[in-house]
Amino acid sequence: MNEPSEERDEILATVRRFERMMDEGEPVFFDLGDFETLIDHYTANTLYDRALQACEAAVAQYPFSNELLVDRAQVLAMRGEYDAALAQIDEVATREPDNADVAVTRGIIATQRGDIAAAVGYFEQGIARSPDRDDIYFNLGLAYQQWQKFKSAARNYKQSLRINPDNDAAIQELLYCLEVSGRLEKNLEFFRRFTDEDPYSAIAWYNLGQAYYKAGRYDDAADAFEYAIVIDPKFYEAHSYLASTYVSREEYRRAIEEFDLSYPAGEPTAEALCNIGECHEKLADWQKARLFYQKAIDLDPEMDEAWFGIGVILDAQEKWFEALHFYRKAVTLYDESAEYWQALAAAEYQVGNVVSAIEAYERATEVSPDTPEAWINWSAILYEQGNFDAAIDLMRTATDLQPADADLQYRLCAYLLAAGRYRQAYDVLENALLLDFDKHRLLFEYFPELEQQRALTRLIDQYRK
Repeated sequence: MNEPSEERDEILATVRRFERMMDEGEPVFFDLGDFETLIDHYTANTLYDRALQACEAAVAQYPFSNELLVDRAQVLAMRGEYDAALAQIDEVATREPDNADVAVTRGIIATQRGDIAAAVGYFEQGIARSPDRDDIYFNLGLAYQQWQKFKSAARNYKQSLRINPDNDAAIQELLYCLEVSGRLEKNLEFFRRFTDEDPYSAIAWYNLGQAYYKAGRYDDAADAFEYAIVIDPKFYEAHSYLASTYVSREEYRRAIEEFDLSYPAGEPTAEALCNIGECHEKLADWQKARLFYQKAIDLDPEMDEAWFGIGVILDAQEKWFEALHFYRKAVTLYDESAEYWQALAAAEYQVGNVVSAIEAYERATEVSPDTPEAWINWSAILYEQGNFDAAIDLMRTATDLQPADADLQYRLCAYLLAAGRYRQAYDVLENALLLDFDKHRLLFEYFPELEQQRALTRLIDQYRK
C-alpha cells in the first residue's frame, strides 16, 4: 500500500541484485532483513519459484533462523507441496513449540487443502499465542470466507484492521464479505470511526473512500479520496480510486487528470494508461483512446483490456475486419470474459463469419450462462438463418437457466409465434407478463405485425394493471 518511492526503489534494487547473482551463479550473501524483503516481494507477486530460491539461499546462510524455516514452509504450501511444508513446520515445532507461526502455517496448509474446520482451530491457537498480530486474524477471516461464513470472516477482518489499518488485503476482503452478505451500508460506521480517531490518516480516508465507492455513494467516496490526497499528495492508489469514482459519475475528463496522477512522474503503469484510453473512448475521441491503449500494450503486451479496448474503438467505427484481430487477441489472453466473446461474436457476424459467430456466442454462454444478451443474440442468428426449431430450443435452455428473466421469455414467445406454435407461445407469454408486464412491447418490436393479432392483444389486456 502506497510504499514511499525510496523504499520501493530499495526493494527493487535488492531484488535485481539477488536475481543477477542467482542467474550468474555467484555466491549470494544478504542480511536477514534483505532475505525477508525478497521473500515478501516474491510471494506478494505470486512468484513462488523465485520465493523458494530466496528461501533456500537464506536458509543456507542462516540455518538456525526459525523465521526463515517458517517462510520456507509457507512458500512450499503456496506451491502446493503440502507434505514438504508440514515436514518443515514440524521441524520448527520441535525447536520452538510455542511459536505462533507453527499454528499459523498449519492453518494455511489446512485452508489450502480445504480442511477449513482444522484451519480455524489452528488460527485460533495462533491468536491465543500472539493476540496482537493482524495477519493471524486476516488468515482466520480467509478461512471463514472460504467456508462461506461471511459474517465471521468480516468480524476477523475488522479485528485485523483495528490492529493494522494499513492492511489493504484485509480491506478488500472485508468489503467483499460485506457486499456479498448485503451488510456494507450498515457497516460504513466501522470505516468512519478510523477517520474520527485519526483525521490526519491518509490510509483511514482512503479506506473510507473505498467503502463509500463499493456502496455506490460516489460523492462521499470522492470527498474521502480527496482528503487522503490532501494529506498525502503522492498517494497514488487514492488518485486511481478518485479517478474511478469520476468514471462512475461519467466525468471522464476529470478522471483522466486523476489517472495521470496515479503513478510517479515519468513511470506510467499499463493499467493507468489503459484506464485513460477507456476515458477517451467514452468521450468518443477514438484517436487518443487508441494511442493510450497502444501505450498500455507497449508496456504490457499481456494486457487483455487494452487489446479489447482497441477492438471496441474499431467496432464503433464499423471497422469490423480490423476489430476482429484485437478481439481475438483479447480472448486468447483471457478467455473467461463473456463480454469479450460477445464482442468477438458480433464482429464475426458483421463480416459474414456466421459459424465463428455462433461458436463465440456459445463460448460466451459457457463462460457466463446468466448473460441474457448472449443467448438472445445467438438465437437471433439461428432465427435469421430460418432455423426456428434450433432458436426455440436455445431459448428454452436459456429460460430454464434464468426463469425470472422476462426478456428471454418474450423472445421465446416471439419465436414460438413465428413457428405457429400458438398454445405454447401463449403459455410462455403468461409467464412473461407476470414477470414484467411492461416489457410486452418487446414482442411488437420483434414482430410489428403481431399488434394485429386480436387473440394476443386480448391476452395481454387481461394482465394489464
